[in-house]
Amino acid sequence: MTETADDLSAPLGQDKPRRKRRLRLPFTAMQALAVMLGLFLVAFAGFAIFNKDPLGGEPMTRIAIREPKATDEKPAAAAGHGQDSRQESKHETRETPKQAGEQKTVTMIDGSTGTRHDVVIGGSDAADKGEAAAASAPPPVMAGIDPKLLEKSRYGMIPVVAGDLKPFNVYAADADRAKAAKMPVVAILIGGLGVGAAKTTDAIMRLPPAVTLAFTPYGADPGKLAERARAQRHEIFLQIPMEPYDFPDNDPGPQTLLTSLTADQNMDRLYWHLSRMQGYAGLTNFMGARFIATDAAMQPIIRDAAKRGLGFFDDGSSPRSIAPQAAASQAMPFGKGDIAIDVVPTPTEIDRALNKLESVARERGVAVGTASALPVSIERIGSWTKSLSDRGILLVPLTTAMLKSKSS
Repeated sequence: MTETADDLSAPLGQDKPRRKRRLRLPFTAMQALAVMLGLFLVAFAGFAIFNKDPLGGEPMTRIAIREPKATDEKPAAAAGHGQDSRQESKHETRETPKQAGEQKTVTMIDGSTGTRHDVVIGGSDAADKGEAAAASAPPPVMAGIDPKLLEKSRYGMIPVVAGDLKPFNVYAADADRAKAAKMPVVAILIGGLGVGAAKTTDAIMRLPPAVTLAFTPYGADPGKLAERARAQRHEIFLQIPMEPYDFPDNDPGPQTLLTSLTADQNMDRLYWHLSRMQGYAGLTNFMGARFIATDAAMQPIIRDAAKRGLGFFDDGSSPRSIAPQAAASQAMPFGKGDIAIDVVPTPTEIDRALNKLESVARERGVAVGTASALPVSIERIGSWTKSLSDRGILLVPLTTAMLKSKSS
């Protein structure tokens, strides 16, 4: 056995010492931590730079904020179709007021159809601070509108009484009221128009002029579509979004009137809706089962509508509605829906509902049906109205039916 020098240097009688071997890492713990941190930062930077859609295709609403601009709106002059607007006349152009508050355009996407609708909204100081809610600019005054029946609000022009002239009378469609007083009459209100130009245009062009059309305040330019409806001799109503019982799970849209807001806050929201178009004879609820049944919330809305010379139509969806009593206390024109025509949107069920509407008209002398602008609804209603007079029933605008109900 060969001994090394180390072995020989050890004293005799003692164990020979063993050499200890130590493993040395190529880097320290601190260096490892620094490397890991660096890799994390590189990965984060790469994600931020190269991933342009971090939501990965999740549904979202895009909001573009625009700076407010003062604009001069030049209303066109044209003939109206109301009782006092039969001759073409020209009016002075007027400057519409600048919108106060922050302004936004919201693109709303219908999840079932993929249809995109632009809704122009903005801030409201009197409403709750966190909600977006007003038009980016006051809508232009529509053609055929009597300027005496308008006044300025912070959002644009809204209806007002001028002497003996009231919007309800001026913008009601022509009808043979003497004949309507002697025979059963039926009125039909088609709602949900203004958002979706195709379905709105379909209702305007395919339904007879005696059918009344109700517009929501939303959409890129609801006033333009309402103007087209009036040009085709339809009278129009404005739908006011109101709080349903399952709000906010079921949300009618921006500036919805809510029972949790003060009367002043709801009035501010009402004025935004009123300014979105002109030429309507009255208001009607858009959803709103809770709001229309709440006396403290509903009374100020009815009082203001009556003061402005408008009628009010209750679509009949809420059995607890206080609108009939509130309207009666203001002696304002009022109507209520009897039959929802397309609750089940099939030809057979729609025809059954229309037959029931005829029965109500013969029994009471007047009946009002409500429907949406579904293609099947428009087709069946249009076909039904063609032979209605042959069956001894007169199709009339909603305003005529409201007046007959009030006098009977």
